[in-house]
Amino acid sequence: MTEREIPEQYLEGCARILADVSATGRRLTREELTSRRELGERAADAGHGLRALVSAHLTAARAAWPTTPGTTDSALAALHQVIDAFSEGYERAQRHAVRQEEAARREFIDDLLYGRSDLGRLAERAERFGLRLSHAHAVAVAEGPTAYDEGDPVPRQVERALISRFGDRSILLTTKDGRLLCIAPGHQDDVLAYFAKQAHAATEGGRVAIGRAQPGPGGVVHSYEEALNALELAERLELEDPVLHAADLLVYPVLTRDRQAMADLVLNSLGPLTTARGGAEPLLDTLTAYFDSGCVAAEAARRLSLSVRALTYRLERIHKLTGANPADPAHRYMLQTAVIGARLLDWPAKDL
Repeated sequence: MTEREIPEQYLEGCARILADVSATGRRLTREELTSRRELGERAADAGHGLRALVSAHLTAARAAWPTTPGTTDSALAALHQVIDAFSEGYERAQRHAVRQEEAARREFIDDLLYGRSDLGRLAERAERFGLRLSHAHAVAVAEGPTAYDEGDPVPRQVERALISRFGDRSILLTTKDGRLLCIAPGHQDDVLAYFAKQAHAATEGGRVAIGRAQPGPGGVVHSYEEALNALELAERLELEDPVLHAADLLVYPVLTRDRQAMADLVLNSLGPLTTARGGAEPLLDTLTAYFDSGCVAAEAARRLSLSVRALTYRLERIHKLTGANPADPAHRYMLQTAVIGARLLDWPAKDL
């Protein structure tokens, strides 16, 4: 916006104050400072840029600049007070607008993720934040060593990186329960992949989970819940991948859909390990490392910091206690499924 487009109302009284103060050498009164702050607030609410407003004040001051010798210092001091008070009001209005925007975004996110609003109204509000809920969306969730709020450096850093790379591409970045969330159109896999990369780096090695693209307002909720479940699974299963895709983890919800059946499998298959000296944990860790290493004994031994001979002894002990041989393909699937179930159900730390 150019200087000529700044309405005169935001400069009201500026020339009079400048002339009076420069002539008398006095400072601005409290009422005059208050009026400048109020004008600054009104200008900010109207959407005018601060640089153009300051320029307009300088132009008005130049036109009304006193010509009497010795008044320059007083005029400069008065102009400084005018612009300072005006800018203070402007910035106060902007901070208030930012807080309102953040509150509106938090309320919208809560309603979107917990279904606390009429779908038609929700879709209307979503357009304000660049989302078209009639389309499919996917959600990525990032968590780090600490909880993050909207105005923290980490979310701002990730947001700047996304805007710099993609500009305005119907992306909503926010925080929820201390985590970073990115909601993007379902077909824009590159956006969520880049978010994952930036969030992993900004959170100093934090983990990111990406839900599947789902259609409609309920699809955002579904994708968000998939991402949260992926993070929970990663913690339980001690997965090391920094980026998790819910589509790659679908087998685990299937395995735990019938919890009682899974508990029975764990107890029947691995229950005898509790009778071993030292309990079931060391032998369960052995099976986990063995299966995670593709049933390669040397690699499993390296992961456990054991000799191959010691690992072999443990596998033989498992075979003797359970009657199932981890090296036998006929027994391997049952044992591996039971091991996954034990990790998902937190056995033997919790009774089944």
